[in-house]
Order: sequence, then structure tokens, then C-alpha cells
Amino acid sequence: MIDLYFWPTPNGWKASIALEEMDLPYATHLINIGKGDQFDPEFLKIAPNNRMPAIVDHDGPDGAPVSVFESGAILMYLARKTGRFYGTTERDRIAVEEWLMWQMGGVGPMAGQAHHFLKYAPQLDPPQDLPYAKDRYRSEVSRLYGVLDRRLADHEYVAGDFYSIADISIWGWASLWEGQQQVLHDKPHFARWLETVSARPAIQAGRALHAELRGDHRDKQSQSVLFKR
Repeated sequence: MIDLYFWPTPNGWKASIALEEMDLPYATHLINIGKGDQFDPEFLKIAPNNRMPAIVDHDGPDGAPVSVFESGAILMYLARKTGRFYGTTERDRIAVEEWLMWQMGGVGPMAGQAHHFLKYAPQLDPPQDLPYAKDRYRSEVSRLYGVLDRRLADHEYVAGDFYSIADISIWGWASLWEGQQQVLHDKPHFARWLETVSARPAIQAGRALHAELRGDHRDKQSQSVLFKR
């Protein structure tokens, strides 16, 4: 059994989807980021960067428990543990890691900032409606999705002709393209990939985990915790 420390966000979905895809049994422990659960001392022993997701695998290396934090590290660990969704050759693994790092260093941070300045910042008290920031992150997300579209013009999936943890890592953020004020009509390969991946049962199951708890963080308590307001 794997303990999953989770809240329904694009980063949280990476872990829940991977566990579903890999048929690994898990128990969910909710980390309500709007209430500050991520700062609980017990959670910080597992995730010192006060971010979820995190996991504890009670059947870790050599049969001893191990905790893993950071969504990308979780994906790589679970892929190595199961031998699934990491490709079969060293060239496959290089491609998977390239695109996983591309998501971790690019799509995740830039889409996250786009969400913040397009959706959350204008709702703050006082409102922070900043045209430069909105344009900056909207444009950077568009550029990144253009990179992805060009890659997918010649490949069925992000790392090649096989589905991998790179696809899992990107999907959660990419599925929220409308909230990032993006369009798909000029990115047909990206749109095709998004439809294909979204149809996978494990994607749907991982995305549905406690989906009813997703909020818009409009209340002052959540804003205080998440945005230090």
C-alpha cells in the first residue's frame, strides 16, 4: 500500500494518475492547501518544501519504507518501481526525462503563473489586475504549447510512439488550457494528443479523485495561506 498525500490540482493529479495507470494500491491523505495542511510539521517530514503531492511507499527499496516528494520525482520513482511508462531503451528514457524536465521547468511554472495572474490576482483585495503579467504568462504558455504541438506532429506521444510519465506530467496542466486563455485551433497535434490522453480510464480516475474539493480560492483564508495575503 502506498500513502498518497494529495489535493486535486494539476500537480496532485500526476501522482493519482500514475498510481491508477500502474495499478498500485494506495490510500489517500488529503492535504488541504487552502487551509494550510501543507505546513503541518508531520507533513513537512515527508515533504520539506511544503508542497503536495508526496508519497510514502511502505514497500520501498530493499523492502523498507521510503517517502518521495516533488511530483516529477514521484513519477520517476513509480516508473522505475513498476517498469512501466518509462520506455524500453536508454534512448526512450532520455526522451522521457527531457520532456518531463520540460514540464517541470516550463509548463508547470508558467501555466501556474498564468492561472494566478489571469484568475486569482484580479480577485484579491485590493485587486491586482496586471496587464503586463497577464500578457507575459499567457504568451509564454502559448509558446510552450506551440513547442509541444510541433513535437507531436511527428510523434504519437510526447516521448515517442509510447505513452509515458512525460505525458502524465504534462496532461494535468494542458487539460486546463481554457483557464490559461489558450486556443487549440492552431495546435491540431496538441489537440489530438489531449483528446487521446483524456480518454484513458486511468487519467479519468486520477482526475476524478476528490474532484468535488477543487475550489477557486476566492475566500480570504485561502488567499492568505496560498498567496501570503
